[in-house]
Amino acid sequence: MNFFNNFMDMMFATFGAQAQLVLLGVLGGMLLLLAIPFMMSKEVDPLEKLKDQDRKSSGNGGERTRLRQAKGNKQLGKYAKLLEPKSEEEYSAIRLKLIQAGYRDKDAVRLFHFMQFALGIGFLVFGLVYYTFVISGENVSTQKMLMYVLGPGGAGYMLPKYWITRRIDTRKEQIEGGFPDSLDMMLVCVEAGQSLDQSIVRVANELHHSYPFLADEYEIVAQEMKAGKDKITVLNDMSERCGVQDVASFVTVLIQSTSFGTSIAEALRVYAGEMRDKRVMRAEEKANKLPTKMTLATMMLTVPPLLIILVGPSAVGITELGNMGM
Repeated sequence: MNFFNNFMDMMFATFGAQAQLVLLGVLGGMLLLLAIPFMMSKEVDPLEKLKDQDRKSSGNGGERTRLRQAKGNKQLGKYAKLLEPKSEEEYSAIRLKLIQAGYRDKDAVRLFHFMQFALGIGFLVFGLVYYTFVISGENVSTQKMLMYVLGPGGAGYMLPKYWITRRIDTRKEQIEGGFPDSLDMMLVCVEAGQSLDQSIVRVANELHHSYPFLADEYEIVAQEMKAGKDKITVLNDMSERCGVQDVASFVTVLIQSTSFGTSIAEALRVYAGEMRDKRVMRAEEKANKLPTKMTLATMMLTVPPLLIILVGPSAVGITELGNMGM
C-alpha cells in the first residue's frame, strides 16, 4: 500500500494534474498490446495441418513443393483475420488498387492494412507523448488535447492511402506518356514480320530504361501468353492492371481485330496515329492551361512590388509634408 501511495505521489509530482490521464493512457496501451495477439490470431485450417504433415512426411520432395509455392509472409498470414477485409468486394477493390500501384505480391493487402495499423498506433503514441511532455503544462482545452493526440494517429492511418494514390497517379502518367511510343515500336516489329507475341517481348525489352512501368506490363503479358493463357483474357487483365483509358481502347482494338480476322498491322497503324494525335492534343491542353495557372502567381509577385515602387515615394512625400506642417 505504501508503494502504491509513493508511486502516485511521484506521478503527481512529475505530471501534476495530468497524472491520472498519463496513467490511464499507459494502462490502456498495455492492455491493447496484450490484446492484439488474441485479436489478430487466425485459426489454423485443418486442411492446412494435413498439408503440413504431408510436406514433413515427404521429406525433400515436400520441401521442393513448398519452395515452388507463391511466396508469402507467414508472420502476416497468422494475422490475416484482422489484416484482410471480410467482404470479398472490399478485398477485390483494395487488391486492384495495389496492383495498379505496382504491388502484386501475395501479401500486398495484408501489408497495406498492417502499415495503416502500425503507423496509426505509432503516430497516436507519438501524439500522446508530445502532449504529455510538451503541451500538458499549459492551459489546453479538451478539443486541443484530442487534436494533439488523435490528429497524428489519423494522419498515420491515412498516410498509406495517400502513398498508394500518388503511386497510382505516377504510374498512370508514365504509362500514358510512353504508350504511343510503344505502339509505334510494336507496329514496326509487326510490319517486319514478327508475331504479336514476339513484338510485345521486343517492345518490353526496349522500354525498360525509359518507361519501366509500361515495360513491366508488357513483360507480364508476354509471360502469360507463353504460359498458354488465353490471349483475350491476358489483354483484359493488362487493361485492368493499368487502369488507363488508352490501354483499354487498345485492348478492345486488338480483341476485335483477332475476333474478326482483320490485319493487326493495319489496326496498329490506325490506332498508333490516333495516340500520337492524342498526345499532341494533351500537350497543347497543358500549354493552354499554363497562362491561367500563372495568372495568380504573377499577380501576387508583380502587383505588390509595382505598388511599392509607384505609391511608395508619394506616401513618403505625404508623410514628410505632414511632419513639416506639424
